[in-house]
Amino acid sequence: MKFSKFGNRFTRHTGARQLMDDLGAAMTSEEPVMMLGGGNPAHIPDVLQLLAERTREVAGKPREFRRMIADYSSPVGEDRFRASMARLLRREYGWPLGPEHIALTGGSQSGFFQLFNLLAGKFDDGSFRQILLPLTPEYVGYTDLGLAEKLFVSNRPIIEFLDDRLFKYHIDFKGLDVADDVAAICVSRPTNPTGNVLTDAEVRQLADIARARKIPLILDNAYGVPFPGIIFQSVEPVWDDNVILCMSLSKIGLPAVRTGIVVAHPDIIDAITGLNSVMSLSVSSVGPVLLHDLVETGQIINLGRDVIRPYYHTRADQALAWMHSALDGCEYFIHRPEGAFFLWLWVPEMSITCDELYQRLKKRGVFVVPGHHFFPGLDEDWSHKHECIRVSYSQQAESVHRGISIIGEEVRNACR
Repeated sequence: MKFSKFGNRFTRHTGARQLMDDLGAAMTSEEPVMMLGGGNPAHIPDVLQLLAERTREVAGKPREFRRMIADYSSPVGEDRFRASMARLLRREYGWPLGPEHIALTGGSQSGFFQLFNLLAGKFDDGSFRQILLPLTPEYVGYTDLGLAEKLFVSNRPIIEFLDDRLFKYHIDFKGLDVADDVAAICVSRPTNPTGNVLTDAEVRQLADIARARKIPLILDNAYGVPFPGIIFQSVEPVWDDNVILCMSLSKIGLPAVRTGIVVAHPDIIDAITGLNSVMSLSVSSVGPVLLHDLVETGQIINLGRDVIRPYYHTRADQALAWMHSALDGCEYFIHRPEGAFFLWLWVPEMSITCDELYQRLKKRGVFVVPGHHFFPGLDEDWSHKHECIRVSYSQQAESVHRGISIIGEEVRNACR
């Protein structure tokens, strides 16, 4: 079958496709597997119970139930949810927001596809503009979202070595080149894959650079504050009329409802509304109706602070201890886990690449993600890209523990 250029571009092998294929295979396999690769959130009992209760409540209200599954919403997203979200953010942070500043998308991945291609790519005057990622490694899902090739340009980090075989990436502001063809700056906070949390000073400096260059700063907040709040330290939430803040209901515990949230200047919201209407007529109302009351009351923030964040913080400490034990005696480093639910393992002395390590682990039923997928826009041949893997600790503790033990065995074999 012959496909168009568009078809060839979006059907080729990608890191995101590999990740989701692995996730699907693991979830349906009859053989025991250790799924340490995907981004599926944990099945936290208290969260599942709350979602079940909300589902029963909505099902018992015929009008709400119809709104959730039987009626189209506006292409900008469910109106009552957007209004409640604006009130929540205005009340909590004093941001001057109304519903005209908020759009919903079919998941944050879809939202980024829209934003990146709205702002960057080929223009009518023949110019080509790019998205700057000021810190890599960065989210694998960005890599292939551009309608045009070379949509991203990125920057190598400064590496700070810490005690106990930990390290941390920082933005190299001295080496950060915001060229005239940069259309927007984009960062995730916490960063997927590393769990890195940009400092408040780093975010403010990026915001100042973006405003001075008259380009937007896109903040990917899929794991961050105000919800789901999977950040293990105090940080300042950021938004102004030059910031595009992207959130999601997935990491609350609702990945299947595919609900992304974009908070931005009304001009951006109007553009997303137009794209939604063409691409999907409207977006799902399941998540927005289900969680409307939690947003209206602010309970969604309490859920993150009191249930979700402590759960993942405990799991992070547990997984880190297991990893140290499994790799004792090896030359390795782990990015300090500051948020999200991943460990980023760096093994500089392996005799094989991270992709070969991934293949060996997969044969033993352990699914991880090889690190080279997480460097979109970084074309230089940096050996570090082939020395890292991302390990999720969100799944059942026994499975994570066993998987980390096998990682330790295979890393030892690769370092001999």
